[in-house]
Amino acid sequence: MSPIVSVFKNPPDGGRGLHRDIRVRWALEEVGQSYQLRLLTFSEMRRPEYRALHPFGQMPTYEDGDLVLFESGAIVHHIAQEYPGLLPLDRNGRSRAAMWMFAALNTIEPSVSSGSIGYLQQRLHELSVLLGEKDWLDGAFSAGDLLMVTVLRGLRGADVLEENPNLHRYIERAEARPAFQRALMASSNLSRSA
Repeated sequence: MSPIVSVFKNPPDGGRGLHRDIRVRWALEEVGQSYQLRLLTFSEMRRPEYRALHPFGQMPTYEDGDLVLFESGAIVHHIAQEYPGLLPLDRNGRSRAAMWMFAALNTIEPSVSSGSIGYLQQRLHELSVLLGEKDWLDGAFSAGDLLMVTVLRGLRGADVLEENPNLHRYIERAEARPAFQRALMASSNLSRSA
């Protein structure tokens, strides 16, 4: 049976793939794992049966047999460990990919939502220097890149991102991946069917 991912029936971003469920769907597309979508409205997310899956009543959730996960980073981490394709084969590479996953969610994402432009500029400059002219953060594309790009995508068009052209190119490279395009198309289709 395919995993079930709970997503918004009417995506608040209009199907642009800016909500955190894109992370989970993109990860599943990258590893070639089929999945089903459970489409929910905001009112359905407040119901006790959904709160049993996600105690905070947010999106997304992931169900695979008797395993239920919430928090997009934890779900992507699970997918990356469960299926080949999002983590390097060597132990050190796997650990570095996990490090970038945590950096995306614990260092960069909070600076994006902090409202402090100076802090965000500093973090993006540091990330830009680390990335340099490489295609990906640490060798081949990994779950670390997937999460980092989903965090950065919300800044597209903002001056603070445009100050770092290599980060802009990094996002474009990731968005050009066929798996991302399939996940984004699913978001767009959800919006059109709503």
